[in-house]
Amino acid sequence: MAPMANVTDAAFRRMFAEVAGDIGKPSVFWTEFVSVEGLLSAGRERLLVDFWKSDLERPIIAQVFGSKQEQFEEVARLIRELGFDGIDINMGCPDRGIEKSGAGASLIRRPELAREIIRATKRGATSEAIGADGKKLPAIPVSVKTRIGYAKNEIAEWLPILLEEDIAALAIHLRTRNEMSDVPAHWEIAPEIVALRDRIAPKTLLLGNGDVATLAEAHTRIQESGFDGVMIGRGMFGNPWCFSEASGGQAPSVHEKLMKMVEHTELFEKLYLGDKRLKSFDIMKKHFKAYCSGFDDAKELRIKLMEVENAAEVRELTESFLSGFSGKI
Repeated sequence: MAPMANVTDAAFRRMFAEVAGDIGKPSVFWTEFVSVEGLLSAGRERLLVDFWKSDLERPIIAQVFGSKQEQFEEVARLIRELGFDGIDINMGCPDRGIEKSGAGASLIRRPELAREIIRATKRGATSEAIGADGKKLPAIPVSVKTRIGYAKNEIAEWLPILLEEDIAALAIHLRTRNEMSDVPAHWEIAPEIVALRDRIAPKTLLLGNGDVATLAEAHTRIQESGFDGVMIGRGMFGNPWCFSEASGGQAPSVHEKLMKMVEHTELFEKLYLGDKRLKSFDIMKKHFKAYCSGFDDAKELRIKLMEVENAAEVRELTESFLSGFSGKI
């Protein structure tokens, strides 16, 4: 599960974590990314909602971003206290606001700072520490997610900096920062990356990211690239069956797909729109667009869903649509 801001929240992940029916789970869950500076501020409680999780989501990695190395050590201890299975440092996000703060993809241009951030995170993730319950906190692995370069392919210069720090895993979006997602991912350079890893840090797991939309494509990319795994991002939208081997990664029917959308919406509302409005209901509308595609009259349903304001309206509209639905996927 590729980490995505305002996407891979607790409600979204729960759709993939359920064991009932024919829904499969990803091998590893990733949270949305959260600011280390924010986690150490007075307003941290509001940010901690992005770290909500259930025991069904295992193993689960907390992703963070920032640019002040001294903050990473303390946040790593916090993430251990919260019970995560690992901590991942975002060094690839191209968002201008994130880069302006010195985090995300801007760290590709500051390799020495990137190195120090990894070292600080590893200290916080592995040094002896006692939790609030008086018990010793388990050490957790540290990983990094990045890109192949900033304005050009820089794997020969950039990736060794990371690999030399003996991280547990390196997830690589196979585009540069400047390419965003506007060009095909450069899977052709995967063998060079594998060779670098094998020479410098053979125990570090490599995860590829970019243009992998289905489970079948994931298996093919792993086999062809030599990577240890791949991340699926946009292919997850509207498809909690994405990781299910039994279903081939496809929704069984229009009815089940749309009722899963209703369930997703109701869980989102329960978690985030109770006494305190912790997230905007509009976040769900990007999911409506994905759930409502690939079948007769999907566009008409999508348009109507853009006007709803709560989960009850989503259920009513969806059930009404299904009662008269006779089309095909």
